[in-house]
Amino acid sequence: MDNVIVVGRLGAVYGIKGWLKVNSFTEDPESIFGYTPWFIQQKGLWREVRLNSWKRHNNGLICKLDGVDSREDAQALTGFDIAVQSEILPELPQGEFYWRDLIGCTVVTTKGYQLGTVTELMETGSNDVLVVKANANDAFGMKERLIPFIDEQVITNINLPARLIEVDWDPGF
Repeated sequence: MDNVIVVGRLGAVYGIKGWLKVNSFTEDPESIFGYTPWFIQQKGLWREVRLNSWKRHNNGLICKLDGVDSREDAQALTGFDIAVQSEILPELPQGEFYWRDLIGCTVVTTKGYQLGTVTELMETGSNDVLVVKANANDAFGMKERLIPFIDEQVITNINLPARLIEVDWDPGF
């Protein structure tokens, strides 16, 4: 399946009846339970798992999956990524992007210097950061650049169809 997006991870076992902690990667952590069905990857193949129940517990979230009825059953699933089909995610308003849409985009400065390709994004306290792998022949000898995702100030244009992000950034940084 090519169209799956990882939205969380199954954490440690909770209790003896097959409950698992859930680490949600969604902006609103509880919204992960609205995106179903879930898929986990086992032995290189995506397998559907059905959510039976979920609840808040302390500062976290726990879930019960169909057919997972013991601590041992749950233990076999700890650490697995939770994925959903990308088409069930909501459409975003104009000017907003899913991180997955930005990965692989080419980053160029407003003066036309090609900085490299977005490999990942990081969340920091103040703003998100583009991690840009520099081109092999980078004139400044850079291997990677960290560029703050600050709309209009640093990020001047995003053209998703062209897979291009234009930034107001000094290539020496």
